[in-house]
Amino acid sequence: MRAFLALLVICAGLAAVAIYSSAFIVHQNEQALVLRFGEPKRVVTDPGLNWKVPLVDTVEIYDKRILDLDSQPQEVTASDQKRLVVDSFARYRIVDPLKFYQTLRYEDAVRSRLGPIIDSAMRRVLGASTFQDVVRDKREDLMKRILAQVNKEGDDFGLQVVDVRIKRADLPEQNSKSVFERMRAERQREAAEFRAQGTAEANRIRATADREATVIEAEATRKGEELRGAGDADRNKIYAEAYTKDPEFFQFYRSMQAYERGLKSADTRLLLSPDSPFFKYFSDPHGSTPAPPAGTGAAQR
Repeated sequence: MRAFLALLVICAGLAAVAIYSSAFIVHQNEQALVLRFGEPKRVVTDPGLNWKVPLVDTVEIYDKRILDLDSQPQEVTASDQKRLVVDSFARYRIVDPLKFYQTLRYEDAVRSRLGPIIDSAMRRVLGASTFQDVVRDKREDLMKRILAQVNKEGDDFGLQVVDVRIKRADLPEQNSKSVFERMRAERQREAAEFRAQGTAEANRIRATADREATVIEAEATRKGEELRGAGDADRNKIYAEAYTKDPEFFQFYRSMQAYERGLKSADTRLLLSPDSPFFKYFSDPHGSTPAPPAGTGAAQR
């Protein structure tokens, strides 16, 4: 009984191993190629559980998604003899697992086989175009032509190239330096020209402003002198009329003004005789000049 149970367990284990080794799963983003002793037998593209012969069949799984392939930057000479450093990439998918297995077998081999095809198509198409077409005007059309040529050759490997794009298209380093220096010299020339124009305009505005200021100042001086002269004339006229109407009051008024200007509270010192005509209103309200003492005139002489 124990021997029977042991045999049953062994048989169940062998059956489990056989079932496990004969089953394989293909995911939704995968496709499989079943090989029997290294010879292709069938291609499985639908996801799900599939079966194979244990120890006889092997399965190669390939990605069904779009894959990326980066190319090394390469130097291309355009039709107008201008050189460009082109950095590109491609996107592809495996559409025929059998043909892919027969030609490349592994995805790592795509770079060594498809990469040179992309580089060659890139040189052919871009080499027949001008620098301006590559950089700006016709890049989209050029990419379509490159894609068509790559797909024509890539079909032999069971691949479909979905897209080819240029990541960067620059001048070589030495050309970039010369272009940069030329652009900088051009910008410096334009800046110097703008500065010269600005300086000339500033000088013109400054000269115009100075001239206008001189004219305005001269005009103001002239008008000021005219007004001052008119005021002096009016003042003299008023003084003359006042003197004519009342000479005595006019003399009194002028003397009061002289006292106000001459006798200030700060520090006024006058060395005058008390009987000087300057102080005549101090000794006589009518302003009569006192007669000098006898002998004074002779002494002064």
